[in-house]
Amino acid sequence: MDTQALTKEEEKRYTELQLMAVDMARCGDTAELEKMLIAGLPINLCDTKGNSLLMLAAYNDQAETASMLLKHGAEVDRRNDHGQTPLGGVAFKGNMALVSLLLEAGADINADNGGGKTPLMFAAMFGHREVVEHLLEQGADPDSQTLLGISAQSLAKFTGAFRSLGSLFSK
Repeated sequence: MDTQALTKEEEKRYTELQLMAVDMARCGDTAELEKMLIAGLPINLCDTKGNSLLMLAAYNDQAETASMLLKHGAEVDRRNDHGQTPLGGVAFKGNMALVSLLLEAGADINADNGGGKTPLMFAAMFGHREVVEHLLEQGADPDSQTLLGISAQSLAKFTGAFRSLGSLFSK
């Protein structure tokens, strides 16, 4: 949108609409958000921290909204200002349905989400066994290491999650 052609009032209203869209993604107001997208709202609109509509929907467990955004062409691996991807966010939270949705949409399973940390590492660190198992089955690299040389298995040990996850790393 050419913001130079907008009046101050139009610019203010456009900003309000963007904030509404961000809230709709976060809260799962799928139908209204889709109407805004059809009307021309950018699919990869981001909040002030670089979180895309998809990131916000996924991180807030809004699977229906995330699915709709992907169908409209949202970038599945679009990073926020901290270098995190939607898959990294849902692996951190342990939402298996959204992990599957993002992988089916082509998310990079071994994406560096900052400091070399991968989605597998986030899932392992927080003891999300089902997510760890699924990521490994889908080809996540169990030997990948952070910039400090720490693997997903080591992160699980450090956080105490290894007791419930150890068998997954010894396959």
